[in-house]
Amino acid sequence: MDKTVESPSRTRRWVVKIGSALLTNNGQGLDHQAIAGWVAQIAKLQGDDLEVVLVSSGAVAEGVARLGWRQRPTLIHELQAAAAVGQMGLVQAYESKFQQFDKHTAQVLLDHDDLSSRERYLNARSTLNTLLALGVVPVVNENDTVVTDEIRFGDNDTLAALVANLVDAELLVILTDQSGLFEEDPRKNPNTPLIRRASANDRSLDAVAGDSIGGLGRGGMVTKLQAARLAARSGANTVIAGGRDADVLLKIFAGTEVGTLLVADNEPLVARKQWLAGHLQVRGTLTLDDGAVRVLKEQGKSLLPVGVSALSGEFTRGEMVSCVDSLGVEIARGLVNYSAGDARQIIGKASRYIGEVLGFCNAEELIHRDNLVLL
Repeated sequence: MDKTVESPSRTRRWVVKIGSALLTNNGQGLDHQAIAGWVAQIAKLQGDDLEVVLVSSGAVAEGVARLGWRQRPTLIHELQAAAAVGQMGLVQAYESKFQQFDKHTAQVLLDHDDLSSRERYLNARSTLNTLLALGVVPVVNENDTVVTDEIRFGDNDTLAALVANLVDAELLVILTDQSGLFEEDPRKNPNTPLIRRASANDRSLDAVAGDSIGGLGRGGMVTKLQAARLAARSGANTVIAGGRDADVLLKIFAGTEVGTLLVADNEPLVARKQWLAGHLQVRGTLTLDDGAVRVLKEQGKSLLPVGVSALSGEFTRGEMVSCVDSLGVEIARGLVNYSAGDARQIIGKASRYIGEVLGFCNAEELIHRDNLVLL
């Protein structure tokens, strides 16, 4: 049976981030045994109908080890060279380990432009959703080989949180070399209690988050806490846990108390809809016929070109547009899959004619239901 892309709101989905210190055994090259353990857990989770996006650090650290350098360089061109070399080993490691479970992997390299440009945001989102629907494990990393300091994410904790936003994940899991977030710095007080559960937006946590103590990665507990708050914007909870804990991912899935759980205020779909409704500028207006209004309101389906009778404004793919009924009353807002120029040519037509009219087809929908909020 062919697999089709499911709505992210219908499928359990995690983003799992693994840090450099874990992956490279503190700089001694990739820890293939540890990677095999995490891969086995992810394969088991997929068998339990959970979709997983893997955000992996380690490219620069692996490159440093392969090149025989004693420490992580500071010059941007040397960092990019190390990333290019290390990325080969990282991809090979994941591909070989997942192949043992008959799982395909896909390398996805992202930078800020991919998530700040609305068109590229939609492209990245669609690609990841399609890979997940096909049972592929996306392995995401920052595009270190070409990115500049001015536009880099800064650390893979931040990237993982933004990916959680991108794919509407319910949970962000950050695996680290610490057991979680402690009430005090465990380097100074080994007996300090672990914080088991807190609100991601609890500002009292700022005082207990420390910086990274290693030289391999760019993040510490501060960046992990910031990442949890970014993830919470789209309703994703975050677990910060020790990656060397046996079967840590399976324990989290089973509901075992592991690491620190930082809770978001809203469910993912609710948070995303609030973001769509209130945080993007409306660039144009689509006037819907009565049938389209009824389908959107009563059935929660996507908006097809055939249901649009007129449009106004100038917008590009991925920008926000307002949907109004025949009386001009706004009923919805959403991210449009076609520019104003292209949309003018296909409104009122069945989706099967999009390719014939435009010479290409981005999507069958003018606005997908996942990118649309009723008002």
